[in-house]
Amino acid sequence: MRQVTSGFSQKILLAVVTAGSLSGIASLPAQASSHREAPFITRHPKVDAADFYMFRSYEANRSAFTTLIANYSPLQDAYGGPNYFSMDPDALYEIHIDNVGDGKEHLTFQFRFSNTNNDAQFTVGGKKVSIPLVINGGAIDGVNPAGLNVRETYTVTMVTGDRRTGTRQAVTNATTGSTTFDKPVDYIGNKSIPDYAGYAAKHVFAVNIPGCATPGKVFVGQRKDPFVVNLGETFDLINIKAPATAFDPNAEKAGHDDLAMKNVTAIEMEVPTTCLTNGKEAVIGGWTTASLRQGRAINPTPSSTGAASKEGGAWTQVSRLGMPLVNEVVIGLKDKDQFNHSKPSGDAQFINYVTNPTLPALVEVLFGSAGVKAPTNFPRNDLVATFLTGIKGVNQPATVTPSEMLRLNTTTPVSATQNRLGVIAGDSAGFPNGRRPGDDVVDIALRVVMGRLCVLSIGCVPADAPAGSIDFTDGAYLDSSFTDNAFPYLKTPVAGALKR
Repeated sequence: MRQVTSGFSQKILLAVVTAGSLSGIASLPAQASSHREAPFITRHPKVDAADFYMFRSYEANRSAFTTLIANYSPLQDAYGGPNYFSMDPDALYEIHIDNVGDGKEHLTFQFRFSNTNNDAQFTVGGKKVSIPLVINGGAIDGVNPAGLNVRETYTVTMVTGDRRTGTRQAVTNATTGSTTFDKPVDYIGNKSIPDYAGYAAKHVFAVNIPGCATPGKVFVGQRKDPFVVNLGETFDLINIKAPATAFDPNAEKAGHDDLAMKNVTAIEMEVPTTCLTNGKEAVIGGWTTASLRQGRAINPTPSSTGAASKEGGAWTQVSRLGMPLVNEVVIGLKDKDQFNHSKPSGDAQFINYVTNPTLPALVEVLFGSAGVKAPTNFPRNDLVATFLTGIKGVNQPATVTPSEMLRLNTTTPVSATQNRLGVIAGDSAGFPNGRRPGDDVVDIALRVVMGRLCVLSIGCVPADAPAGSIDFTDGAYLDSSFTDNAFPYLKTPVAGALKR
């Protein structure tokens, strides 16, 4: 790749990385935020980051907290037994916070998982025999119930400084002092778990976070995937209705949501906001990663006492997600795995993919007859501000290194009524100022990439965006009614077996 030397030119060119990512959104508008986006990650679905959310908590009386949600293992079919969708005990899941603006982590929350086989047995013909069901040997109604065959637990560690060499401290249960938390089993069905909502709620734990005077919350478990996406038609050469130059109120709901019956596993924390900021800068950046050990030896003779594989070596990052829709729709196929291994501070290495973005031109080719023209301003400074540095006066820190991550201004008040289109619709508490589960990032990104900010004279002028006023949509509608108004916000997952 071409090397960028230094100074302002480096920042501008790096900024175009995100411009290109948004251009990718324009060509694949309904792609899921990060579902099976790179070749290597398709072989490791348990560490595939699906979506990342970061927002001021809008639950009543919780506005002093910030909620972090990292979704993993996407496209879960609710009926996926008998193993369902446990997390990988050989993986390291992390949520990173940059509270300085230099593109590096300064706080990291690390999650490690463990599975315990309780070896439930039945007496058959006078002999005790282990049951074949992986999870349940009876009804499940509480934390670690008697009928549970496999117990899944996790720990949370806060790292201050570099994620590998910084100071490590345990996050503990505020009630019991324990460092171990239980994860609810997936929603097998109504017979196994008659009240899943109540059962899952017992796994929302108040936690003591090092350095925080006020307890936060943690939850890890299966949830209904909040993302909406029209996958099939998107990959069929964007086989959707051409955008209308005049607003069509029916267009935003005309598409098919291919995730309507899919679940996802959510890693969630609610943290006092003052514990995330550095006391001087109100804007924080965030992203999630997953790592695996460098080495794996397959056991040729696994048994009840011998694991199927042995992991070893240094942690190696294999998944990364901050802003939605970057890796899958802008990074070239040969470098998608490389992006998943990279850090925000090193994003200059992907510049060649975005200095001359071609995907808006593809949209023009596909929909030119409907009056669609690609923006003409290069570099796309409107997208630089939106996705790489933050928008001045909205979510741009005082000092910033251009890098791809979500950025949240923690002083922006919580919206009394959320607007699904966030900042471009006047809701300054929405995407791209952080991201709430009800923000329709696909429609927002479509309109921004095709020049909506130019229409608003932010980073460019209206003449730069001939199609900037078109209300682009993928037809898969999303707003705040798709989620709950209290932690953990994401709705109860789809049941594996419906009540008869």
